[in-house]
Amino acid sequence: MRPAPGEVLHFSEDPGITRFSPRVVAVRATPLATPYVWAVDADRAPDYWFPRQCPRALAWVGPASTENDRLRLIGPGETRVHAIEYGWLEAMRTVELYAYRLPAETFTPYDAAVVSTAEEILPLGPPERVPDLFTLHAQAGIQLRVLPNLHPFWSAVTASTLPHSAIRLRNALPPPP
Repeated sequence: MRPAPGEVLHFSEDPGITRFSPRVVAVRATPLATPYVWAVDADRAPDYWFPRQCPRALAWVGPASTENDRLRLIGPGETRVHAIEYGWLEAMRTVELYAYRLPAETFTPYDAAVVSTAEEILPLGPPERVPDLFTLHAQAGIQLRVLPNLHPFWSAVTASTLPHSAIRLRNALPPPP
């Protein structure tokens, strides 16, 4: 599930959104001063193939990635890995996730997302039910790992040459002793 050209996506567990209005959110626990409507482009859409509150650690091969880091953290022949904790496996299986297609023209890049300050954005159509999340990952060639705890993997990724992102890490189990 990715946006078509001229579109961006907003993922939600709420199938009843009829319009999007900017709102203030916290990024990395810091409230932003500007209210935004948040969405993602095609490259970052897989970052949101998860239940909203699910903590996840993401890593992929980039231009500066070493072969050693790729092999050690992602594996041979692979280019991207997403990791969750065992406690989120059932939610991954059962979540009802929806994608809203939004017009891309009012959005600009912001970190790993795209944002808009437009007063109101109307979806281009009704929300689409996101199909099986495991199948989406498999079809995209994204390795999906289920780990007892995200923190050891996240520590290894952040110390590597791989580009990476973590979403909702505050919802993960505490780091092991």
